Amino acid sequence: MPSPRYTRENPQRLHLEAAKCTKCGKISFPPRLLCPNCKGKEFQKVQLADEGKIVTYTVVRVASRAFSMETPYVVGIVELNDGVRLTTQIVDCAPEDVTIGKPVKLVFRRVQQEGNSGILEYGYKCRLV
Repeated sequence: MPSPRYTRENPQRLHLEAAKCTKCGKISFPPRLLCPNCKGKEFQKVQLADEGKIVTYTVVRVASRAFSMETPYVVGIVELNDGVRLTTQIVDCAPEDVTIGKPVKLVFRRVQQEGNSGILEYGYKCRLV
């Protein structure tokens, strides 16, 4: 379903918008309709922190055709300073530089190019601080 419309309709991808439950304060990313903590249904939009640390990671050495020219690359689970965890690519470093607990900062980067149409998709990635 990648297209400009899909990207525009996903503010969490471009603006790191999350949903904070007004009942218990749990932050959900991506936003949900029901709080996983208290089952609340009312949320306020919040901007996620842009810094955090690496919780775990893996080095991808054999990738799909779309990403085969980028191997090896690192994908990790990052815990942001506000407690939200997300899966993201860790960029601008050698795979051997990545370790659990290292601080990272979210950056806005090109994620992929859609097929023959050439539409570029952007999103968040992390780089070491």
